[in-house]
Amino acid sequence: MSSRRLPLVQALRLQGPSAIWFKPALSVVVSAAPPNLLLLALGRLDLALYTMAGSLCALYAHQRPYAARARVLAGVVLGMTAGLGVALLTSALTPGPVVLVLVGALLAAVQKTVCEATRVGPPGNVVVTFISSAALFVPQTPGQVPAHLGLALAAGAWAWLVCMAPGALRPHGPERRAVAAALRAVADQGHAPAHAALHAAWQTLRSPGTRPDPTRRALETLLLGAETADADPDRLRAWARALRGTGPVPQAETIHEADAHPRPTRVPLRHLAPMATRTALGCALAGLAALSLGVGRPYWALVTAASLYQANVTLTWSRGVQRIVGNLLGVLVFAALTPLTHLHPVTLVLCCLACSFGAEALIARNYWLGTVCVTPMALLITEFTHLQDPGLLITQRVLDTLVGALAGFAAAVIVTNRRAGDRVHDALTAVEEAGAHTEHLLAHPAPHALPTARRALAAALTDLRATADTAQGEWWQRPFPAERLALAERTGHRTLAAAVRHRGVAPLKQD
Repeated sequence: MSSRRLPLVQALRLQGPSAIWFKPALSVVVSAAPPNLLLLALGRLDLALYTMAGSLCALYAHQRPYAARARVLAGVVLGMTAGLGVALLTSALTPGPVVLVLVGALLAAVQKTVCEATRVGPPGNVVVTFISSAALFVPQTPGQVPAHLGLALAAGAWAWLVCMAPGALRPHGPERRAVAAALRAVADQGHAPAHAALHAAWQTLRSPGTRPDPTRRALETLLLGAETADADPDRLRAWARALRGTGPVPQAETIHEADAHPRPTRVPLRHLAPMATRTALGCALAGLAALSLGVGRPYWALVTAASLYQANVTLTWSRGVQRIVGNLLGVLVFAALTPLTHLHPVTLVLCCLACSFGAEALIARNYWLGTVCVTPMALLITEFTHLQDPGLLITQRVLDTLVGALAGFAAAVIVTNRRAGDRVHDALTAVEEAGAHTEHLLAHPAPHALPTARRALAAALTDLRATADTAQGEWWQRPFPAERLALAERTGHRTLAAAVRHRGVAPLKQD
């Protein structure tokens, strides 16, 4: 283990707002409002849990191009419905709460693994686990399950339409934002420090399901221009500004290169085994501990544990601190809202929608800040069936938060991840081999092969840095190869810079 420092203040530090914070915030409100208001008008607000399962799918895939977004959102809706179906059938057929907790823990582990393996992106497995865990403890009969799943699918279809609708006005918005971010990074930092942003932009442009078109080719040309050694920072910033809105993409000198840009890859399942084990064990411990304390909603503890697991123990600790602080402040917000929400069911629904907007607007600043709104939203959803004693709800939520956080972190410490160190050695080997291949091509010029080698080296350096950061925050590791890591990164960046200089032979077109 390289360091056992467990940060407190740093875990609560606020960041700048996300550039598109309003997109998921507005999408979830527009997705949830019609179903909830319709159920309210029909006097069946008790069915809102099932429509919320579909509506919350609107939180996903806002960074992806629309072709890729359509596929990812469809997968999220189907995955959400599948998890809900398993939970509802288990609730209908299982007699005891202990079995429900164990099934919930296994579901959480599967959902965490699938989300990590497919790189589905924020909010990851937490929302799906919240819905399936809550549904486990909803009284159910087998005959009710198909109709309830139908409600979830209908709301999910509406959420899919809501998230795809902006594409009619700005069909290349995600690609333009990714390229603009890469251009600004190169202008501000230079080529080597910005290779991660360039790599991310290429992956966005080449997301599965996307097809070449004139706009995408023009964006690729801008990225190629940013990769040249003589790229002018002021011109790059001007291009980035021009990519806002729906105006024409700036024209740069066309540079022909082999079509060998890396596509997004999935995480091998063998690397996710420790994470899956931690999730299953932590959720089971949390739920069973909550049951032993007589808490009426053990799924809150289970979801708290499921929300903690990050890339390593240190980050998991930070998420635990954020979850506790956010939940404790969130129950105070719920207490302040209670007099208003108890006035009329309409105010209850509107406050829930406002909390969902606030959660997505704030969570990019820091997880704990978003949780301040997530907590009252979850508590308000429990009142859709009938109004409850706010004091009892608050007490149970605080207790479940503490139990879930302690049990979840204990599982992260108990289940070691020795493979994190092995992955560093593998990543180091990949960087060294990619660097050696690139150096060979620089010494023996091969114009068509060098671009592929350069991008492979950039991708390997990006993966190495992420892998090293993960391993350094993991406990109980073998000796860390710090000297080899420093040498590999220094040499790799030097080779990458040389490849960029070699490639800067096509002048950029002047305005």
